[in-house]
This record gives sequence, C-alpha cells and structure tokens, in this order.
Amino acid sequence: MMPPETTVAVTALLKLFKECGLTIATAESCTGGLLAAALTSVSGSSAVVERGFVTYTNIAKTQSLGVPHSLLNAHGAVSAEVARAMAEGALARSNADVSIAITGIAGPGGAVPGKPVGLVYFGLAREHMRTQAVERRFGALGRGGVREASVAFALDLLRQAAG
Repeated sequence: MMPPETTVAVTALLKLFKECGLTIATAESCTGGLLAAALTSVSGSSAVVERGFVTYTNIAKTQSLGVPHSLLNAHGAVSAEVARAMAEGALARSNADVSIAITGIAGPGGAVPGKPVGLVYFGLAREHMRTQAVERRFGALGRGGVREASVAFALDLLRQAAG
C-alpha cells in the first residue's frame, strides 16, 4: 500500500501529464517496478503510462534497453552513465514522450567502495532534450526506505520534466 502522500503526488502527476498530452515509460532496477506500480495504482493512468521495464540484471538492461555491455563494464550498473542509457533505451523502445530510469543500491548488501547503500541514479529522457542523470544519496534508510524515497524523487523529476 502506498503512503497517502505518494497517492496524492501520483494523481497530480498523472493529471499534469494528461493535460500536457505526454506519456511515460519507466525503466527500473533497484525499485523493481515500484514506480510503475505507483503510477498505475490510480484509475485512468493508462492515458499516461505507456509501459514499464524492470531490468534488474545487467543482461536485462542490455537485452531490454540496449545498455551497452561496455558501459556496464566501465561504470557499473549503479552509475550516471547507465541511468542515462536506461532512460534513452526506454524512450527508444516505447511510444512514450518521457522516460525515467532508476538504478541504485537499496541494501542492505551490495555496497562497494565508493558506492554505498542508498546511492541511486536517475535518468530522465525526453525527445529533443538532453538526457539528464541525477545522483541521490539517501543513506541507509533500509531497503524499503531507499526504494520508497527513490519513487518519491522520481515522481518529482517527472513533474519537472512536464513543465
């Protein structure tokens, strides 16, 4: 069940995207589809949500989104470069106007030197605009906390992209 503030944010976002005539595709790794689930939990979301990709493994990122193996090898799945490539791949492989990607370390394990638990990268792509990558360090909020914070931040990025 989503927190009430998330439901309010999703409802407002869907209304904004519908008014702008924009659609969304999601590409998720550490959130495992939680963003797509939040977006589609509101009635009428099919007018805005075009599709969602859950690409938890590097192979899935390559096969489903076209993220180059070389990029994954050079930077790792949790990187700005991969978040950008995921967003661009989701946009190219959908009929959406805007795509958002999330890749990170939700924990409790998975941290490596320089990449702590709570590190999440977001990619945001929109046709005819430069793809953005944003880094957030949520800290050790616990697995669920990092995932929920990531969804909330992604909703905010999408709201900004509609403007």
